[in-house]
Amino acid sequence: MNLPNGLTIFRIIALPFCAWALLKENGNDPTWQWIAWTSFFVVGVTDILDGRIARRRNQVSQLGIILDPIADKAFIATALIGLSYLEKIPWWVTILILFREVSVTFLRFAVLKREVISASQGGKVKTLLQNFSVGLYVLPLPTSLYLPRDILLGVAIFLTLSTGFQYFRSVIRK
Repeated sequence: MNLPNGLTIFRIIALPFCAWALLKENGNDPTWQWIAWTSFFVVGVTDILDGRIARRRNQVSQLGIILDPIADKAFIATALIGLSYLEKIPWWVTILILFREVSVTFLRFAVLKREVISASQGGKVKTLLQNFSVGLYVLPLPTSLYLPRDILLGVAIFLTLSTGFQYFRSVIRK
């Protein structure tokens, strides 16, 4: 056990609280919306930290290679499923994003003995936009910000699909 793996495990353990805070008061209480957003934000920051610490301290481990993508998918799944349940994000968006995330994760595991598929630059931007745009649905925003929030989610969906195709294309070409 090392610090990066501990942070990854913390991310997974913290997700039930994030979901509870998101769903509290049926997702309509501004105080709980801010608590949920802050909780998801803290979990998201630990995702950034665990990777940087692992690389900087040369603590990349097999456990981390397996757990990190699972924690990432659990993070976005918790937020998306909760928001779809609350009818803030359409279910088709949740299904589309989660299908891509699970498919790419299975692809990574399928070729793990042969190679480690690291996140591409586009994949990193996709994750940032997914997290940021989904986070905007958690917050109690004024209606004047709904259109920019929706457009940002649209860009995140486009990057989600295009980077997913890129990962599969790169494996098929090898």
